[in-house]
Amino acid sequence: MSSGPGRRLNGNDTTPEEPMGFHPYLNFDGNCREAFTRYHEILGGDLVILPMSEVPDIEVPPEHADRVMHAALTVDGDVLMASDVPPGEHVTASGIYVNYTVADPAEAERVFKELADGGAIIMPIGPTFWSPMFGMCTDRFGIPWMVNTDQPQ
Repeated sequence: MSSGPGRRLNGNDTTPEEPMGFHPYLNFDGNCREAFTRYHEILGGDLVILPMSEVPDIEVPPEHADRVMHAALTVDGDVLMASDVPPGEHVTASGIYVNYTVADPAEAERVFKELADGGAIIMPIGPTFWSPMFGMCTDRFGIPWMVNTDQPQ
C-alpha cells in the first residue's frame, strides 16, 4: 500500500515500513549524460540513463533524441537523479548544494579535486571544526557540491 512517492505503510497505514528519503533531482541543458558519466567515474555506484529516444509513446524531434529523460546514480543506497530540461528552459542552480559525505579524509580530498576540476572552488577542502575534511565547489557542469568527512567516532 502506498501513501505517496517513496513511502510504503504497513497494514494499519500509520507506521512506515521504510523511511522516506530526499533525493536531489538536478537539471541540465543537454549535458546530463556527460555530467552523470563523470559523476559515475568519480563516485562509482550504479548508473542508469534513459535517453529521450527510448521513451515510449512520445515523438522526439531528432535534435533532442540524445537528451536525457531521466538519469539515476545510486551510490551506497543514496540516489542522485537528473534530466535534461527542454531547450531554452534551463536555469542555473542557486541556493542549493549536493552534499557528499565519506568516512575517509583522503577519499574526500580525491572526490573534491575531481569534482572541482574544470569548475570553481568556493571553499578549499581542509579541516573545519565540524569535519576532518570539508570543501565546497561548483563543478564544470554548474552544479554546486559540498564534500564532507564525518567526524571519527
